[in-house]
Amino acid sequence: MQFGVFTVGDVTPDPTTGRTPTEHERIRAMVAIARKAEEVGLDVFATGEHHNEPFVPSSPTTMLGYVAAQTERLLLSTAVTLITTNDPVKIAEDYAMLQHLSGGRVDLTMGRGNTGPVYPWFGKDIRDGIPLAIENYALLRRLWTEDVVDWEGRFRTPLQSFTSTPRPLDGVPPFVWHGSIRSPEIAEQAAYYGDGFFANHIFWPKEHFIRLVDFYRRRYEHYGHGSADQAVVGLGGQVFLHKNSQEAVRRFRPYFDEAPVYGHGPSLEEFTEHTPLTVGSPQEVIDKTLTFREHFGDYQRQLFLIDHAGLPLDVVLEQMELLGSEVVPVLRREMDAMRPAHVPDAPTHASRVAARDAAARGGDRETGLGAPTPATAATVA
Repeated sequence: MQFGVFTVGDVTPDPTTGRTPTEHERIRAMVAIARKAEEVGLDVFATGEHHNEPFVPSSPTTMLGYVAAQTERLLLSTAVTLITTNDPVKIAEDYAMLQHLSGGRVDLTMGRGNTGPVYPWFGKDIRDGIPLAIENYALLRRLWTEDVVDWEGRFRTPLQSFTSTPRPLDGVPPFVWHGSIRSPEIAEQAAYYGDGFFANHIFWPKEHFIRLVDFYRRRYEHYGHGSADQAVVGLGGQVFLHKNSQEAVRRFRPYFDEAPVYGHGPSLEEFTEHTPLTVGSPQEVIDKTLTFREHFGDYQRQLFLIDHAGLPLDVVLEQMELLGSEVVPVLRREMDAMRPAHVPDAPTHASRVAARDAAARGGDRETGLGAPTPATAATVA
């Protein structure tokens, strides 16, 4: 089981002081959070990708490469890599380069992006979001797995005898999660290829995400990658901790009330009751996070949003100290003890290289050679 934190890199005023950090301060704070993640024993740091205000992480590989140089074991990931508005050739090359620089400590979460104006900035149309995600990812896989690619599709110029450089480290591409908050087509895509599925699991009630994850698990089994409970699942969530639960609520309330994405709506109490948001003591965070396994089955990665809505860096680092010392060790022990032996661990570069080598010795064949179409995705009931 992997535990970590992710950031969306929002530049939001602190509602308790009225001060807005500069872009430079926010970028440096994200780096400090990543370094703290390794210091307190977390496994993963993930950054979003955004090209619109009020967000700053427009170049995830630049940030993650910088973090790689300052860490030794931390897994570096993305909370989203925009498969729709990025060129698959550039994704293939950038993340292979990051693989080499980090010694294989990288994976990524593919997502469509849901900000309409961003699409035309990159010459795309949001109405093509699903077809773009499917076509671009099919090409990306070929660029990583084939040394010479001839390709022609709908959304970019053809490729003739093209080789993406550098080649993936050890001949094994980065592991891919497909992230979605609402699209069964993306869950279908993840299942078809035997990739991971990451449910953001923040803003909506758990029942919505249970349907998506269950659908992914069934389709994963359908395509012959393993049993449904062996599918590779990741979940998001948001926490705010304090030794005293009442103090946690008191301190977090102004940030929640003014948060750009969920402020001025349901109350903090309503939101914590119906969504994964947990505000309270370390034990309350442990108890609620353990219910995720009850809802979704055994899963491989849990990432917490920790720095959203204008929270100052010193407060975020305090949160991470509690997360690393009092929460994650208990969750890791409890979840590992409950996981059946046949359910896989979270994938790493080393484990995937070993699996590739074992498959080659045993003559196993790779499954999932084609790309699904949107029409193949059943409706999530």
